[in-house]
Amino acid sequence: MPVDTRQPYDDGNIFARILRGEIPCSKVYEDDWALAFNDINPQAPTHVLVIPKGPYVCWDDFAEKASAEEIAGFVRAIGTVARQLGIEGPGYRILSNCGLDSHQEVPHLHAHLFAGRKLGHMLVQQ
Repeated sequence: MPVDTRQPYDDGNIFARILRGEIPCSKVYEDDWALAFNDINPQAPTHVLVIPKGPYVCWDDFAEKASAEEIAGFVRAIGTVARQLGIEGPGYRILSNCGLDSHQEVPHLHAHLFAGRKLGHMLVQQ
């Protein structure tokens, strides 16, 4: 069900539970600012989710409330994951859905990293 990002952060969401260790994940990377793990329903040969460790619903929420250190740490984590996976050379896509129209499904900011094949056009043409 798509997320209404105008609602407050829900600390019962699946990513918050993963961060607390209540639900396991296939960890790819972790530091003080972010956790990266393989998506359980991959849409490309490489499909990793990167989430900030703070309680942010979406990019708008993150940009408004996160500290400069959190923002820098999250963005750097995405680049670190790409380099560790060796996908920076052939290329990758970063996608982050925000809100109802984008079909955001988890009310915790997350970035998808897709790689491992040619990804085609950015948006599906209708």
